[in-house]
Amino acid sequence: MDDFIWDMTQILLPDNKERSLAFYLAMEEFVANEMEDEAFFVWRVAPTVIIGRNQVLENEVNMDYCRQHGVDIVRRKSGGGCVYSDMGNIMVSYVSRRGDVSEVFDRYMTAMTEALRALGVPAEKSGRNDILVEGRKVSGNAFHQLPDRSVVHGTLLYSTDLKALTEAIKPPVEKLQRHGVESVRQRVLNLAEYVASMTDPDAALKSPEALEEYLVAYFTDDAICLTEEDLHVIARSEATWQSV
Repeated sequence: MDDFIWDMTQILLPDNKERSLAFYLAMEEFVANEMEDEAFFVWRVAPTVIIGRNQVLENEVNMDYCRQHGVDIVRRKSGGGCVYSDMGNIMVSYVSRRGDVSEVFDRYMTAMTEALRALGVPAEKSGRNDILVEGRKVSGNAFHQLPDRSVVHGTLLYSTDLKALTEAIKPPVEKLQRHGVESVRQRVLNLAEYVASMTDPDAALKSPEALEEYLVAYFTDDAICLTEEDLHVIARSEATWQSV
């Protein structure tokens, strides 16, 4: 694995407040625009659907279910597919100073796969965006390019409410057929489900918090904490990421 993946700085927040997905998307752009270091941070949010830049909302999201169950819907600036996230889904943000998106994206995907394999999880890359375990998706990823900077953001399903996931998003039938499944539930896997089948799982796999700590230690060698002034700037930008 290339050395640059070890040169990243963890970005910390000064408190443990629950924040919206829009805040973290704005935080990614703030870090990309204001910091020179390669940066990495993990986060989790209340139930939210994130739709890709080019997706048609009505074709991908069960709007009635989301309204009835208080699931927020946010459109991101990156491409890729529709994602459901909750507190059981670890979200990963990686901001690179390198402008070659394809190279950065592939290296990140390789590094995340290796990070999981180091814990005894038989992870493997699939196509451009996904990481699979035993043929089922545990991670989906997308990128957003800024001038001279690249932002990669991804998911890592640990203990997501898969019933809610299958109700909230509704990918086209032909997309599921391409993957040889009849439903989203057949295609995705929570890491907690796989860990339950392991004889002696690594301690880093025993909770989402432990896995977050492991990933931070694996990808970063330094840390900085954002200031209250930084948070105000991000909050102003957050308003531009309006919920759908």
